[in-house]
Amino acid sequence: MVEIDIGALDHDGNGVGTLAARSLAGGKGDHDPPPGTVAPPAPATVTVPFALPGERVRARIWRSQGDGRAAADLLEVILRSPERVEAPCSLFGQCGGCQVQHLAYGGQLAWKTAVVRDLATPLGLADRVADCAASPRQLAYRSKITPHHDRPHAGQPVAIGFLKVGRRHEVIDVERCPLATEAINAHLPSLRARIAASAPERRRLGASFLIREASSGVTTDPDARVTERVGGLELEFHAREFFQNNPFLLPQLVGFVIDAAARRGASLLVDAYAGSGLFALAAASRFAEVVGVEVSPGAVGAARENAARNHITNARFVAADASRIFDELGGSGSNAAVVIDPPRKGCGEQFLAQLVAFAPATVVYVSCNPDTQMRDLVTLMNQAYEVRELQPFDMFPQTRHVECVAVLTRDARARPRP
Repeated sequence: MVEIDIGALDHDGNGVGTLAARSLAGGKGDHDPPPGTVAPPAPATVTVPFALPGERVRARIWRSQGDGRAAADLLEVILRSPERVEAPCSLFGQCGGCQVQHLAYGGQLAWKTAVVRDLATPLGLADRVADCAASPRQLAYRSKITPHHDRPHAGQPVAIGFLKVGRRHEVIDVERCPLATEAINAHLPSLRARIAASAPERRRLGASFLIREASSGVTTDPDARVTERVGGLELEFHAREFFQNNPFLLPQLVGFVIDAAARRGASLLVDAYAGSGLFALAAASRFAEVVGVEVSPGAVGAARENAARNHITNARFVAADASRIFDELGGSGSNAAVVIDPPRKGCGEQFLAQLVAFAPATVVYVSCNPDTQMRDLVTLMNQAYEVRELQPFDMFPQTRHVECVAVLTRDARARPRP
């Protein structure tokens, strides 16, 4: 065992620190070599999950790397951070769904701001990062969860819940999730009973079942049509389809995106990952025309129905091949703003090339993965775009995830870099 002084949190929410002077001075530790052998150099940094900055902890190193880094398991908190709180879930530290329940919410927001700022620093954009916007709810905010179940073993109950910490193929049993809405938790017992009854017939590890709450109610049928309200909009879509899972912060996120897109007076808004039409329809009153572009014909159909449902007549939705996203628009984007909200992997090179060729005056890039977002921003910055703002939103309290909105404008006088 060693004592470690924690100095920071990494991007995954793990404590990172150095061996305390007491450990370096000697004494029995799990890094000590057998008698008669040469001691390996002490690691320069040690990663300790569930430890917080400012704490001294006792830990057991289980992996040392040749580059001076090591990983350890937390055994005891010797000196406690004032920001350490009691985790609201008894399974915290075992269930892999949350990483920072032990950190006071103000500390979570400051850390997520720092994560985005750290990613933005190599691009020279640290000063463009605003403070992370807080979620109105820190618990009972998730409107969709997908419980998994383990492969059944004869005579043993089936674990139904989420992956264990540090495991890729083992599920921990979760009877109630404090991040899920109360309505979802009220439905969990019947869902768990159904999974348990059907699990022996299943042989694939990690099979999952969906449960979603929307304005129209709770469903466990992924093909069911659900209705969600965001501000004055009413949107209908299939329960299995992507939709932001924190409805309590979503109106603020949407408002920020639309305000940023409309700021320079563009007459056309293009929603390049339109889905069921959220951003396009929310923006309709601020633009002369809005166009939603989607590669999924089914999503395009739903978006058109949502436009009619909300009596919006200046919005159209087109199904476009991934290689010809902007062909339906014609001309240049000199008087257009484009909103993009890609999956976690970010934008492909082909899409970015098309976006640059369209040359919109404003780009608003919404991302649930600031790491890939920063990669894509480099491409846009090399093509005459300037990043004006980076605004994080805490759509996922208690977890390591953070949503980030980047606002970019094009300088028509600037020459793209080769």
